[in-house]
Amino acid sequence: MKTTKQLLGAVSAFALVAMTSAPALAQGTSAGSTITNEVSVSFNVNGVTQNAQTASDSFTVDQRVNVNVTYAGTADTSVGPGQTNRAIAFDVTNLSNSSVDLALSAALNAGNANNIGNFRVFRDTDGNRVLSQAEFEAGSITYLDEVGSAANGVTVAVIVLADIGLNAVNGNTFDVTLTANAHAAGGVGALGAELVESASNTAGIDTVLFDGQGDTDVARDGAFSDTGRYAVSGAVVTLLKSSRVVSDTVNGTNNPKAIPGATVEYCITVANASGAATATDVVLTDDLPTDVSFVNGSIRINGDASCTNGIAGGTFTAGGGANGEDRVSGSLSDVAAGQTRSLYFLVTID
Repeated sequence: MKTTKQLLGAVSAFALVAMTSAPALAQGTSAGSTITNEVSVSFNVNGVTQNAQTASDSFTVDQRVNVNVTYAGTADTSVGPGQTNRAIAFDVTNLSNSSVDLALSAALNAGNANNIGNFRVFRDTDGNRVLSQAEFEAGSITYLDEVGSAANGVTVAVIVLADIGLNAVNGNTFDVTLTANAHAAGGVGALGAELVESASNTAGIDTVLFDGQGDTDVARDGAFSDTGRYAVSGAVVTLLKSSRVVSDTVNGTNNPKAIPGATVEYCITVANASGAATATDVVLTDDLPTDVSFVNGSIRINGDASCTNGIAGGTFTAGGGANGEDRVSGSLSDVAAGQTRSLYFLVTID
């Protein structure tokens, strides 16, 4: 979600590379290679050609360590409160001139830590940015083992999973940073030692750190980081309950009063705010006061904000409440952003 700053300078210039899973810098001659240069001289003495003299020089190519991490998404990943195993994808690229191990860590960079957690990293073996059941069952990883080198780098696709807290609300965002830190190739199945800059020039294979500055790391520290974002799209539900006297045994429907024998309509509305995610599987449960009696067949569901235009539905369960009260329940259709649905029914005052 940022412009990747990959160090590509030579002598006195630095260049910036845009986000890519395969930066253009070739890794060059492999570390540990021996480069030999031979020179010869020919000469004459008294007009006679003498035997040519030769000399040679050899040196060992040092290790240039360069790693890149790129968020592979094109937009924020939409999540809902309480969702688990929500995925964001990254590419991790070895641009070194040698094989390396790459230690991986995912951490929250911005957002409320109370509402996100359980970060895990998995290999995305088919590179399709979706974690399959087989990839999930293969288990999470803490490092990439023996990542090779090639002319344009070797890229490994990975996926970070996180769990979203139930208390996350619509509009919350969580920035999650993946960092890859270069380690020596420690053999298959073992993480090698962290690579550090060689203090001096030796005849052996020295190490030069050549990585750029990532989101949470500095240039030439052997690591690189990039950040993906989760954006919470949750329902913002408001629940209201009201009542009105429909009729009584004295006045009928003309200015009725709440006296014993009067009929009362209970109106329950569920409203979802504009811009919120759709509320699905909406179920209302209402345990009635003990001093009212339900009017059979009066439940209406999927009404509007004024508790009109509903359809017959819902369930009345005598004694079905938490403490033995009579219970009215009903399911509403999905409540989209900016929409209100209602359930309403009649009771009589005992």
